[in-house]
Amino acid sequence: MTSVNSTLNPYANYGSAYARAAAIAPPSLANALNANESATTSSAATNLTLSDAARAQLAASGDTKSIASVIADARSTLTGLYTAAKVTGPYDASGKLTVDLASLDRRALFAVSTNNGGSFTPDEQKAAGAELTSRLNAALAPAAGTAKLTGNFAGLYKAAADYLDAAGPEEKATALWAAQREAVAKGAQATTQTPDKAPSGIANDPVAAFLAQPDSAQPVKSIGDVAKAVRAALDAQAKAAQDAGKGELVYDAARKTGQMADLSSIDNRSLSAMSLNQDGLFSQEESFAAKQTLNARNRAAILDALQASQKSGDPAQLSLGILNVYSGMSAEERTASNWTPAFRDNAVAAYKSTNNILSMLKG
Repeated sequence: MTSVNSTLNPYANYGSAYARAAAIAPPSLANALNANESATTSSAATNLTLSDAARAQLAASGDTKSIASVIADARSTLTGLYTAAKVTGPYDASGKLTVDLASLDRRALFAVSTNNGGSFTPDEQKAAGAELTSRLNAALAPAAGTAKLTGNFAGLYKAAADYLDAAGPEEKATALWAAQREAVAKGAQATTQTPDKAPSGIANDPVAAFLAQPDSAQPVKSIGDVAKAVRAALDAQAKAAQDAGKGELVYDAARKTGQMADLSSIDNRSLSAMSLNQDGLFSQEESFAAKQTLNARNRAAILDALQASQKSGDPAQLSLGILNVYSGMSAEERTASNWTPAFRDNAVAAYKSTNNILSMLKG
């Protein structure tokens, strides 16, 4: 799997001057929508348009929370993370991250990475930029894996467009966002002509930059460390339940007493660590609950793929959706979910046969 080097922070290029200006006069929702509706180039394929999901996200971020509130909340969250970890900044003396920025949403991370309002240190800007790059990697990696399996790069450009469209209003106001969105539109247009070839020579193309990177050399947390972390999180839930007088933490909704465990915020790899229980850190009840939750998420992902297929009128989208889920899984998730290589190969074969039939129908 390829990924963009997370030590790079392209967002820092905007500089503190832009950040201060954005803090003073953030773009309004109306202006952002109008700008994106009217932005065009000489080619119709490069129109900058917003999807319904992006419109909803932009409306939510632009209307309900000011950039000043975003900055203040981000500053408060970072301070809280440092206090909990008993550190004073995002990096230790050796340059290793001391805190996890997963709790900051994309708009907050962008504010930090660009030092919006002048409220953040260079180290915080670097850490936020690395987290944003990591999220871009995560958004593109499943579709990139699917492209390698199917030889069709159209889905990869759709994933890039969806990621860019989900940006906040401050990010959308930058020249870099506009340039990348235009590049992705050109790439998407190119894949309609030759879907089995990755477009090249498009300036500011984030997909091309992603594919050009070597396999990630970043260390991946071992499944043992993942298990220890989720064990600590569940223990914290149990203690909170006891402190609140709600009794023990339980994993079966049929139980009449106790506090029901909340697995909604636990990621899929952590759930797979609970389900596989390789180090014996979890009870049978905990492992079963994790397995059930993981299965439910996989079913929901397949249902989403089916609905996308029905909505688009393209039956191949079901196989593509399944392959995207498979490509986005860790090895432990695949084992815990019993998504075997044979299952993957069947999905690839279904995709190719469906495409062949559609090609025949089109003449």
